[in-house]
Amino acid sequence: MAPSHAVRCCQRGLSWIPVVFINLVVGWSYYAYVLELCIYTIPDIAEQVIYLLIFHMIFAMFLWSYWKTIVSRPVNPSKEFCLPKPEKEQYEKEERVEVQQEILKRVARDLPIYTCTGSGAIRYCDHCQLIKPDRCHHCSSCDQCVLKMDHHCPWVNNCVGFSNYKFFVLFLGYSSLYCLFITATVLQYFIKFWTNQLPDTHAKFHVLFLFFVASMFFISVMSLFIYHLWLVGKNRTTIEAFRSPVFRGGTDKNGFTLGFSKNVAEVFGDEKKLWFLPIYTSQGDGYTFPTRLVTTDCEHQLLLLYFAQVTRLPFMGLLSCLSFFEQN
Repeated sequence: MAPSHAVRCCQRGLSWIPVVFINLVVGWSYYAYVLELCIYTIPDIAEQVIYLLIFHMIFAMFLWSYWKTIVSRPVNPSKEFCLPKPEKEQYEKEERVEVQQEILKRVARDLPIYTCTGSGAIRYCDHCQLIKPDRCHHCSSCDQCVLKMDHHCPWVNNCVGFSNYKFFVLFLGYSSLYCLFITATVLQYFIKFWTNQLPDTHAKFHVLFLFFVASMFFISVMSLFIYHLWLVGKNRTTIEAFRSPVFRGGTDKNGFTLGFSKNVAEVFGDEKKLWFLPIYTSQGDGYTFPTRLVTTDCEHQLLLLYFAQVTRLPFMGLLSCLSFFEQN
């Protein structure tokens, strides 16, 4: 047990290396931009003040959303989705897969679950020993099932899911804006240093390297940001984009799509003034999600009930007439 515990401790320690790397790069970029560019290189005081004000506003939002993504722990399924003790013992003793599925179906009958495996079976996690709610997946890195899991991100050393997906999208947006602002404002001084219009000072290396680093990060992060905005508009996770969810009626990649505005509101909430703040405003509880298929089924049932009532009225009138004539 001791060696495996030591290995897990080492893995947890090593998993923080990407986070440390990002913070070192961000710390250096702050030093290079504020001191080497704004203080030592830019001669105009008004330009310095404007650059520093805008830079610090973006920098604050970037750090806020980044650390909210890191510290917001993934939400796990509740005990409601665990097998009761008798069914659990019966499940573990049973070797036949079809009988195990019957046990899971009996338990899942009272749970709000609409998705299944590709073969139509109940989604069950043998490691966590629970029935997976819709859009829930097991993360091998976090060693737990995560509600509405999107992916595990090594750069935040956390699983991105229901509890922090909004923060992650904002982190991508503000980091893209951070890199874009640095690239745009450093460009003219990058050209001047490159063409020897400014004297060779210790700021030259920082300004030149800052432009290259910010440009490369902007291209990579911006592409990821655009991709996740597309996912938000479609109401899909990264896992669902690569493997469509399977419902009782079959596979449907748009099963959770409710329309663009409702899809966005499910992640960012109804209050638009809070959309751009790393404050939790996502809708739902992470267990149940409005689905296009379920909504369609409900509407279909309401229509059937309506037509049944409409067609019932003439028959009721006809019976009343017959009873009247019989009495007279």
